[in-house]
Amino acid sequence: MEKNIDKLNAEFWNELCGSSLARHLGIRDHSIESLQRFDEAYLGFYPYLLEEVPLKGVSGKKVLEIGLGYGTLGQKLVEAGAHYIGLDVAEGPARMMLHRLAIQNLPGTALRASILDSPFAKEEFDIVISIGCYHHTGDVKRCIDETYRILKCGGDAYIMLYNQFSFRQWRKWPMQTFFSFLNTYGITDSNISISEQQRKSYDSTAEGIAAPEVSFHSIHELRALFSQFSSVRFSKHNCDNLILFSRFTIQRKYLLSTLGRFLGLDIYINAIK
Repeated sequence: MEKNIDKLNAEFWNELCGSSLARHLGIRDHSIESLQRFDEAYLGFYPYLLEEVPLKGVSGKKVLEIGLGYGTLGQKLVEAGAHYIGLDVAEGPARMMLHRLAIQNLPGTALRASILDSPFAKEEFDIVISIGCYHHTGDVKRCIDETYRILKCGGDAYIMLYNQFSFRQWRKWPMQTFFSFLNTYGITDSNISISEQQRKSYDSTAEGIAAPEVSFHSIHELRALFSQFSSVRFSKHNCDNLILFSRFTIQRKYLLSTLGRFLGLDIYINAIK
């Protein structure tokens, strides 16, 4: 099962996460200028990202990033002085990260491998970062356990996972979300499956193919999964536009500091070993 998911993910994520944004921006190459334009738009869309993954403390630290996408965050980490290694199960993102580093004469490297079969030693890294990757692997618990293993004592993990109880979940799949809520607190033990349409609403290719694996998580569940860490902090971010009465739309940018903070699509975790 694990190897099959890795294979499917390697094929799916070969189309870089962020490709839809690049198409929207009209970006057709990977020149320095085009990547800078992408990065500006990307960080503008996720203005909280560099608050949740602070660059100030990475200088001189050995940093592993898992799940590379278009490479925006990885390049920021390198520029901030991190001793950087990127890891991705797919060839495309690893190649993009290497391309970014090469054309700008930046240090660091990127590898193609799965975090579920990590090539790293125990307590090898000062910081481990994974934004929007673990919920695609099919085994979030193992990803978290592996993060703990490869982190040095006192090291930081910065992880983002999809929120089971986001506004999108309650609005689009209310019954499923309700039973997930009952399951979370041990009231029921329902067998809940995630549909292709649900997976597609979070991650899909240009052809509309859904991500092969997506999981959703609650803070209640994550407290248990991160229990071996010495301290854990959670925050919520991100949301959709809010359409009211089928005609009036509140733009996402006005909701990030309100709806996004309480019923956000994403849960950001900072865990210290």
